[in-house]
Formats: sequence, structure tokens, C-alpha cells
Amino acid sequence: MKLRLILSFILLTISFTVFSQEKQNVTIVEKGLIKVSVMYPYAEGKTFNMEYYELKHMPMVARFLGSNLVKYTIEKGIASGIPNQPLPFMAIGTFYIKSLSDYQAAIAPNRDAIRADFSNYTNITPVILVSEVIK
Repeated sequence: MKLRLILSFILLTISFTVFSQEKQNVTIVEKGLIKVSVMYPYAEGKTFNMEYYELKHMPMVARFLGSNLVKYTIEKGIASGIPNQPLPFMAIGTFYIKSLSDYQAAIAPNRDAIRADFSNYTNITPVILVSEVIK
């Protein structure tokens, strides 16, 4: 019993330390930036190669965006927000950019290369949402 209590305390301390470190590394995204979310819906029989997406596809698109790109993120879906419901998205890639028109100008001549690369990591047609960061 005493050993279990000690182990629980150690795990709690480690968890608190990791959480505190993560909290300190939070990046604030500026109001007014444009956010381009590329969402890959989950469906039976659909596949997604996260390693390729992370190491090849997203860096390729980021290079096309150049100095207009503030940052990008990659998210791997792990669960629905509602218990016992299917995963809504397998992955989401997000680009934070300064200018929508500069984004469109950078993507337009590279659209075919971007789309051709899809088959290297997924058989999902993405849903794209362009939004403005409010807070």
C-alpha cells in the first residue's frame, strides 16, 4: 500500500512538471492572422500516413508560402469530443498566414503539385476552412 502511494505521488509530480513546462511553451497566435485549416475526415477504409505528411507534405507547402507563413501545426485525431462516437477527423493541418491574397498567389501555381502529393499519404479528400483569428 505504501509503495502504491509513493508511486502515485511520483506520477502526479511528473505529470504536474510536464504540464507546467508545456504551459510555459504556449505560443500566442496574433489576432488578425488568417488560419487555413486542412481537415481530413475520418471514414471507414480511409488511410493517412502521418509520417509522410509531417516530414514531406507540410514542409513542401510551407516552402511555397515563404515569408507569408507565420507558423503551421499538424494534429492527429485521436477521439471524438462525444464518447462512443466516431472520430470526426483523422488529421488537421493548419497554416497561420499574414495575407490571404499572398497565400492564394503562392498556392495557385503549385496547386497541381500539392494535389498530386495527396496520393503519397492519403486517400481522403480534405475539407478546407479559411478563417480569421479573433483571439
